[in-house]
Amino acid sequence: MSTAIEQAQELFSDEVVTKAISRDVELPYGAGTAVLITLDNGHDHTRPNTFGPGGLLSLDAAIEAARERTDIVAVAVTGKPFIFAVGADLSGVPAIQTREQAHAIGKLGHDVFRKLGELDVPTFALVNGAAMGGGLELALHCTYRTISSGVPAVALPETFLGLVPGWGGTYLLPNLIGAEKALKLIIDNPLAQNKMTKGAKAFELGIADAMFEPADFVEESLRWAARVVKGEVTVERPEVDRGEAWDQAVNMARFTVEGKLHGAAPAPVRAVELVAEAGNRTRDEGFAAEDEALADLIMSEELKAGLYAFDLVQKRAKRPAGAPDTSLARKVTKVGVVGAGLMAGQLALLFARRLDVPVVLTDLDQERLDRGVDYVHGEVDKLLGKGRIDNDKANRLKALVTGSLTKDAFSDADFVIEAVFEKMEVKKQVFAEVEAVVSPEAILATNTSSLSVTEMASELRHPERVVGFHFFNPVAVLPLLEIVRGEKTDEAALATAFATAKKLKKTAVLCKDAPAFVVNRLLTLFMGEVLGAVGEGTEPEVADRAVAPLGLPMSPLMLLQLVGPAVALHVSETLHEAFPDRFAVSEQLAEIVRAGKTAIFAPDFTIDPEVRELFVGGDNPSEESQILDRALRALAREIRIMLDEGVVAEAADIDLCLIAGAGWPFHTGGITPYLDRSGVSEAVNGKRFHEGAPKAL
Repeated sequence: MSTAIEQAQELFSDEVVTKAISRDVELPYGAGTAVLITLDNGHDHTRPNTFGPGGLLSLDAAIEAARERTDIVAVAVTGKPFIFAVGADLSGVPAIQTREQAHAIGKLGHDVFRKLGELDVPTFALVNGAAMGGGLELALHCTYRTISSGVPAVALPETFLGLVPGWGGTYLLPNLIGAEKALKLIIDNPLAQNKMTKGAKAFELGIADAMFEPADFVEESLRWAARVVKGEVTVERPEVDRGEAWDQAVNMARFTVEGKLHGAAPAPVRAVELVAEAGNRTRDEGFAAEDEALADLIMSEELKAGLYAFDLVQKRAKRPAGAPDTSLARKVTKVGVVGAGLMAGQLALLFARRLDVPVVLTDLDQERLDRGVDYVHGEVDKLLGKGRIDNDKANRLKALVTGSLTKDAFSDADFVIEAVFEKMEVKKQVFAEVEAVVSPEAILATNTSSLSVTEMASELRHPERVVGFHFFNPVAVLPLLEIVRGEKTDEAALATAFATAKKLKKTAVLCKDAPAFVVNRLLTLFMGEVLGAVGEGTEPEVADRAVAPLGLPMSPLMLLQLVGPAVALHVSETLHEAFPDRFAVSEQLAEIVRAGKTAIFAPDFTIDPEVRELFVGGDNPSEESQILDRALRALAREIRIMLDEGVVAEAADIDLCLIAGAGWPFHTGGITPYLDRSGVSEAVNGKRFHEGAPKAL
């Protein structure tokens, strides 16, 4: 064993080793004896199989034992129930000190996995459950693959974290299914909020050669393998075009990466280049190139930030700071939604799908009410059309969501959320009307994006049951839920809010009742600095490009268009009223709203000429670097103030909010690690947000 591998094992001292357990199976039809290797880390499906040095060496021993045998006709690899394998164990990565250690980890994965494709007998990957990252790459090294139709997740998510699929993924997958399809898994899906592919789709893409139902998946897979061994089944795969089609796919991927990240993250760029060369390289050359890429990226700041972000969404999100004891939560058997607009419709569908309870919408007139209910029913039909739900589920969801012109329909509701116009007087009136008809124990939730929950509850008989429950649009996509505790919100209301959030499969973060809470406060400040530069005379396109080095999912002006100028103006006015010295109101934005403009960009994605005229301002333009520095300094100052005020428990909650509520990239780690790495934290506040953390974070 090399010194580098021994050192790697020491770094991964906490590894939960996935053992490769071998047993002989007699294949049907007299095909002969096969070795079936089962990957199992000794835990249930909630702790998936992963590969650290110990797991790789266990698999290597199992393969070597099979290699020495002359009495077998095949080797098959499968996983424990519901899990095949989900990739590399990343627990020890932050402790890696040298490029040599990083290179050794990459090379060990290749050295072990490639043996599955180089045995004297055919090898079969029986993908019975989730196969991600190194798990999928292990399967790709096998001669053949079967997959269960029930597999929920097939993915190569490495570029999402700051790595590349470095154990064969960028070489084997494009050479199996072509560059275009491969790049969907390697680039497109990871950059689309880490989208997963299901088993049936993986089979359709050509990743697997056969698909069987979950109930008897392994047995059917072995029957199929027996027929392959006997020559009764011949697997034919389409020829891969390594010419013009390959080049076009690579160029499109380059365009996608540049358009989304603007050069801010090295991993996706490196992955595209590996695929670009994979069509012309030998297997040895392709794997060696992956080893070099892994060695570089494992040592990068972006990976450490990505792992920090991953830890936030995988661990901190599941144990929200400040959440009360779950035993205090009240049961929710019926939900009321005040309003029937677009947001209300999204909420109604979410509550019905996740809680499986009746949801009733109310609004001021029958036309609005019908439109709201029809929207929900239409979305249900879309889910049915996509195969996400069956007919029975669709009919049940439609039956659960109804409308009423009177709030009397809330009399037996346990949880009522308002989604009406963002005006304090309107929301107070709504809650007064709701309180008059609901039980004293019913929770009253507000979806306000910036108004005071405390003030909203101030005139009620039971202000203790009012809680902020702020979703982000689109509700089905963005996982964040800001749960806001008013001054009189009690533990039962808060516990019910967190329990409901968990059932809704949302990432809940507890926030103090402060203006605009977390995400809108920071995004309004951020956008305000950009608009401030425009008001001083900077060309709007220049100001909009200034923050491109962050690799955000959309530019500030595109975000302004998504939010809507009127809503953005309202939030900025709210924050200006609260903090006049730090939050300005853009006169240009006010002019745009007064002019009735609802969009910033024309259909061709250039700035609307009429809006551009309204953006004309002063005579002191800034350069892009100055605007970025200005925006980052403002964020650093405001985040320190928010932490000192106790708006959230820790800097990690700020980062979790921006990642889950605004799509902030993993490679930045949210915002506070970026501010630390760039030196802005110390320049503005005199100290880092993560004192004592590695400098790379």
